Amino acid sequence: MKVISLVPSITEALFDLGLTEDEVIGRTKFCVHPEEKVKNIEIIGGTKNLNLEKIKSLKPDLILANKEENIKEQVEILMKDFKVIVYNTETIEDNYYLVKNLGLLFNKEERAQIFNLKIYEILNEAKVNSKIKAAYLIWKNPYMTVGSDTFIHNILSEIGFENIFKNQTRYPEIHTEDLAEADVIMLSSEPFPFKEKHIAELKAFYSEKKIIIVDGEAFSWYGTHIAKCEDYFRDLIAEFNN
Repeated sequence: MKVISLVPSITEALFDLGLTEDEVIGRTKFCVHPEEKVKNIEIIGGTKNLNLEKIKSLKPDLILANKEENIKEQVEILMKDFKVIVYNTETIEDNYYLVKNLGLLFNKEERAQIFNLKIYEILNEAKVNSKIKAAYLIWKNPYMTVGSDTFIHNILSEIGFENIFKNQTRYPEIHTEDLAEADVIMLSSEPFPFKEKHIAELKAFYSEKKIIIVDGEAFSWYGTHIAKCEDYFRDLIAEFNN
């Protein structure tokens, strides 16, 4: 089966499940894992600006998309000519069914189950001892955070953090003063590439707060990625439990 993935984390999951470069024939420019395998695969644009003509020329048997990451109108155009599956992954349960479904689609059920069990194991073991109020920032100018209907929020909750913006939805814009309630401010490495200098900027307002850079992929890449973040989550939680 020839498949095109329009989603970076799904591209990674396909290779984790054992698909080859002969089967995955197209990917976005943001599909960067696994590097040694994706480098030879045709790029069909970005997640939100697909090159529809290139996709059509590749004649895929199946296209995999995501409700949040891809533009509805572009996906609907592709649906006229191709079989397209659109996933919507907001919770760990959604993620379980995503991986399970990919396993069924490509006859990789056993491997999919191994990844799912590993993800549950990691998230069950990675728990902060007490409820810590967290603000997770994904963007700057303006600052943007995550609401309760996002995968990132669900990962935060799974490992014991309380998202101070849990009463909001999607990715709301916020101001520096809105962070006052947080015990920890997490600056994600993606999509905005927060650096140490951005910690310093917030320290000017909140000198006593814990402000850290976190691995955006560990929190936002659904599919199989979390199964490879055991050490990362263990070290992160240790910062709060010691």
